Amino acid sequence: MEPPEVILENSDAVYDYYRDHQQNLVKAKAAYWLLNRRFRARVGYAPGAREKLREYISQGRALLISINHLSQQDPYTVAAAAWNSALRPAIGRTRVLAKDELFEEPEQRRKIDMMGGIPVFRGKDHGIRAVNAAGQRMIDICAERMARGDGVAVFPEGTCNDVDHTQVQAVGTGIGHIAFRARKLGADPVLVSLGLSYGPRPDPKIEPSKEEARSASFYFGVPVPELPLKPAEITRVVRDELQIALDGAVAAY
Repeated sequence: MEPPEVILENSDAVYDYYRDHQQNLVKAKAAYWLLNRRFRARVGYAPGAREKLREYISQGRALLISINHLSQQDPYTVAAAAWNSALRPAIGRTRVLAKDELFEEPEQRRKIDMMGGIPVFRGKDHGIRAVNAAGQRMIDICAERMARGDGVAVFPEGTCNDVDHTQVQAVGTGIGHIAFRARKLGADPVLVSLGLSYGPRPDPKIEPSKEEARSASFYFGVPVPELPLKPAEITRVVRDELQIALDGAVAAY
């Protein structure tokens, strides 16, 4: 199936494609390895987190990975952290939600597809009403992929935090609905919270430099294997756990 143009008007075809898209595993692992060579991600863990994460991956549990969002470079530094962490075995089996504009330029799209990207049409870009149907379809596709054993990585704040890099901003309920619908399809999601810090940010509106991106600090919270039943309750757990992970990343920078 030929990759469709990633535009909102074409969202049905887009999600038909990404429901089953699978990147080349060998090339994906090589790309993640190269990104770690470039960014040298520093990774820390809460006590017991690394062992629990390895256990759930070995059991084949679907991972719902939550990451705070600070910069346009985050997808690449997160990929570096994935290679340099207990997440490495999940490379090639994890979908990464990414805003639709990252799929516009062909070479950029090739890279995002290689990382397992799934496009997200955001309300802030297209209008809340305009993206509602596409958003519901995206959640369904993520749930289907999780039911088939894939992980899903989400920046649940929805946009870069240009307010306070040490505090998780408002978290959208989409991540809660993904977990809720995945469970209805038979998945048993494990929440994995990954905090990210590029160091002190005197002006949070200014993107980190390449040097700062190369010294990023990542910190895994303890995975949560049992989530609440309702999407709103799941979302609250996501925010609380992500703040704990972010506190760890900031402290370890």
